Amino acid sequence: MHWPDEAACEATARALAAQPLLRDAFIELHGPLGAGKTTLVRHLLRALGVQGRIKSPTYAVLEPYELPDGLAVSHFDFYRFEDAAEWSDAGFRDVFAQPGLKLAEWPEKVADALPPPDLRMELEPQEDDQRAVTLQALTPRGLALLQAL
Repeated sequence: MHWPDEAACEATARALAAQPLLRDAFIELHGPLGAGKTTLVRHLLRALGVQGRIKSPTYAVLEPYELPDGLAVSHFDFYRFEDAAEWSDAGFRDVFAQPGLKLAEWPEKVADALPPPDLRMELEPQEDDQRAVTLQALTPRGLALLQAL
């Protein structure tokens, strides 16, 4: 997939948000600093109906959202983690055991601790704010989400 601009990122986010299977999905977001991982999450959360400020969880590690329809969304950023033990020490196993959408930036920092994602997205910056986007489905839910895009 290719995003020539941020509008394409937003369109992908809206398409994902329209999928009922997204409610309990786990999506990993990979890419270097500045690749657009948080931008994609912001567009996705807006498309899901989040109002107000959407913060990056870089310092908090987890930003939780509760949507009016009851959907719980957990946005993780594991950039500052040094080892996977921090994931379980923080109690995130309990968060992943609950229903809701989980979005994880920098999942490779805690890869051994995380459950398998439904969908893995790799964002690669190109020239002029363009992005090469690689999507990989790792579960039947992920495959259905991928096919919907």
